Amino acid sequence: MNALQPNWHAPSNVHAFTTLRHGGVSNVPYDSFNLGDHVGDEENEVKTNRTLLIKQFNLPQMPLFLTQTHSTRVLTLPYSGKNLEADAAYTAQTNQVCLVMTADCLPVLFTNQQGSAVAAAHAGWRGLCDGILEETVKCFQCPSDEIIAWLGPAIGRMAFQVGGEVVQQFIAQDPQAESAFIADPNTPGKYLGDLYQIAKQRLNQLGINQISGGEHCTYTEKDKFFSYRRDGKTGRMASFIWFE
Repeated sequence: MNALQPNWHAPSNVHAFTTLRHGGVSNVPYDSFNLGDHVGDEENEVKTNRTLLIKQFNLPQMPLFLTQTHSTRVLTLPYSGKNLEADAAYTAQTNQVCLVMTADCLPVLFTNQQGSAVAAAHAGWRGLCDGILEETVKCFQCPSDEIIAWLGPAIGRMAFQVGGEVVQQFIAQDPQAESAFIADPNTPGKYLGDLYQIAKQRLNQLGINQISGGEHCTYTEKDKFFSYRRDGKTGRMASFIWFE
């Protein structure tokens, strides 16, 4: 099974994974388990990979694939509308798979201690800055200290270079975000940012302290992960969660 499983203490009825780049049928540069149909890969190969996703992980249904736009919109599943532009999915119904795709952006999976609600959020820097995690947490009908979060594989601090304007946008939303950036020693005027640290800060402010993950770097771990910043034309991993 080509996947990462969260290292968290979630209820036994909750199932969650992030796929790795291997185990599918896509050719270079999407090799091989690309699940994104918007990145230039052959349509039939993406369809095959999505079918493999269901079989390999015993998913109860074909997941809803969001049209991710770095927004703060959250869809509640099941969803019967036509506007799939969203960057998170939440459900309090059994066997509804919440899924987001990433290739450097931060995937965050959520559940509660009861195993009666789950969510998946796509937190690129824009969405993270604007509040996608906060909007996702609002969906839960339980105290925030009962929510458990896992930070899936994203670009690491030493690879995520940004300009000063990005740093200022984060600080404008939350002054403590300044501690998540350091000056890039190799490029004057640039900074290195820690998406994991910012996500933890935001979740802590919401009262969520059961947080795990955050130990990977999609940019440097080329054997495991797709990375848009590293490769440009590349595939997408999926992070997904559901409960029985």
